[in-house]
Amino acid sequence: MLSALIVAKLAPEATGHGTDEAIESVHGDPRAIRGRAVLVKMVASALTIGSGGSGGREGPTAQISAGFCSLLTRRLNLSNEDGRTAVALGIGAGIGAIFAAPLGGAALGASIPYRDDFDYRNLLPGFIASGTAYAVLGAFLGFDPLFGYIDAEYRFEKAWPLLWFVVIGLIAAAVGYLYARVFHASVAITRRLPGGPVLKPAIGGLLVGLLGLPIPQILSSGYGWAQLAADRGTLLSIPLWIVIVLPIAKILATSLSIGTGGSGGLFGPGIVIGAFVGAAIWRLGELTELPGVPHEPGIFVVVAMMACFGSVSRAPLAVMIMVAEMTGSFSVVPGAIIAVGIAALLLSRTNVTIYETQRLNRQTAEAERGGSDRPTTA
Repeated sequence: MLSALIVAKLAPEATGHGTDEAIESVHGDPRAIRGRAVLVKMVASALTIGSGGSGGREGPTAQISAGFCSLLTRRLNLSNEDGRTAVALGIGAGIGAIFAAPLGGAALGASIPYRDDFDYRNLLPGFIASGTAYAVLGAFLGFDPLFGYIDAEYRFEKAWPLLWFVVIGLIAAAVGYLYARVFHASVAITRRLPGGPVLKPAIGGLLVGLLGLPIPQILSSGYGWAQLAADRGTLLSIPLWIVIVLPIAKILATSLSIGTGGSGGLFGPGIVIGAFVGAAIWRLGELTELPGVPHEPGIFVVVAMMACFGSVSRAPLAVMIMVAEMTGSFSVVPGAIIAVGIAALLLSRTNVTIYETQRLNRQTAEAERGGSDRPTTA
């Protein structure tokens, strides 16, 4: 309630997950993000996530980084073209730094504004921006992967177990689709319900608290639980029914926390939802003693993280690289490209994305602005 009150009184645009607002600045006015909104977003997100709301750090970080670049655009009187580039680089650098994934952050800045495009011109400056942000933050917080090292030494010894990653891709696509649909439905329903901008998030928070009583794993960011899900002993100690319902419960908790007006990101919960999907698939496979199931669940957890959110964010390459950096698990790439490719292909056949302000591609974005800031052909 305190988070919603601060947002409502000081900066209403700081409500929600923040990434959509940052993406909109890439396509619209790069000077539009107020400095006040950045400060309010920092405080409101800390209150929401710290009090148990199901949200991530990436949305606030994206809006804060984009807001700083918006301020630079105003102060340095940059052109619209340079301002939009700066905001896109800021989104990627901020998210890449907070998740200790600079390479993925650079790729994210080039891909997150679009559903079906990749602005390669932002990639090289993105390397510099993301690398610098990572170095600065790492100097204070360290350089270890966010989730530690998960199955970093895994090796594929036979080809046929790769069929499991087809299964992961199919299920991850379905769960990612459900994540976007449920979240956007919660936003639409909240807008139609009576009550002010303070009451609605408070009710959403109450419902999340009630949901968290039997399933505490869905509270707050959930990063710790995602990391524990990669450990065989810990995962086997969790009741099977909880493991199976965790992805759906986390979707509901995030929709109630952020969709009702709370402040927090969607990337982090999306990664955790994917981790729970991988954990559930491994648990069922291990229970039924199906062939090809690895001894440790880590590889299923990591690949499902990539496939679930990479597909619904419409940034599969960036998310795949980021999760590999976040877990130190580059050895899973052969399986990941199968699962992520299938999930991304399936979601590309729909118009569903978790980020509604994404444009289809650079051409449609330029046409919407009524002109071209710079050429969009190679």
